[in-house]
Amino acid sequence: MTSKRLYPHQREIIEQVFACPVANAYGGRDAGFIAHECPEGGRHITSEDIIVEIIGNDGNPLPVGEAGEIKITHLATHDFPFIRYRTGDIGALSDERCRCGRGLPLLKEIRGRTTDFVVDEDGTVIHGLALFYVLRDMKGVESFKIIQLDLEHTLVQVVAGKKFDSEVSIQKITTEFKKRQGKGVEIGVEFVDEIPKVQSGKFRSVISHVNP
Repeated sequence: MTSKRLYPHQREIIEQVFACPVANAYGGRDAGFIAHECPEGGRHITSEDIIVEIIGNDGNPLPVGEAGEIKITHLATHDFPFIRYRTGDIGALSDERCRCGRGLPLLKEIRGRTTDFVVDEDGTVIHGLALFYVLRDMKGVESFKIIQLDLEHTLVQVVAGKKFDSEVSIQKITTEFKKRQGKGVEIGVEFVDEIPKVQSGKFRSVISHVNP
């Protein structure tokens, strides 16, 4: 099964429901599979047919361990080669070796898409999870989407269930978002019947239109 980023709470739920370990893999529609998780938890890069680089905002490679955009060169696509292809994902490499004994290089972490990161009022870049968790456990919220329109405006779309308390919940959303984004940021809450998928067919809980 392919999907978006697997969060720890999602892994826990899947393992509980199906009573089996969950192995995570990382890849892209254009690049194919890039890394696979082994039973020891290491994300092994398939370096026999792919080169992975982590680049900064200037396009130059970053030191191992620092997070930046993942760029790949595919060695097995002869018809249409991908050379230093920017994936739009944020991650970091590791200089450690996995306990399983394989010698393949490891992805230390995969943080998500570049658009999963939100820029707060003073220009600090924060992960969208800082906002995601405000709504995830809120009573009566069946689905939601957070859209950072610009530095001064963030829109929250909510599919509300029967247990949703509009007055209390809207106040909490506004208060908690301002704590994270800044007091001057205007937070709008819009009630919708459903959250549509993006063009790729996936659900995106956080989207930012502000470049980090």
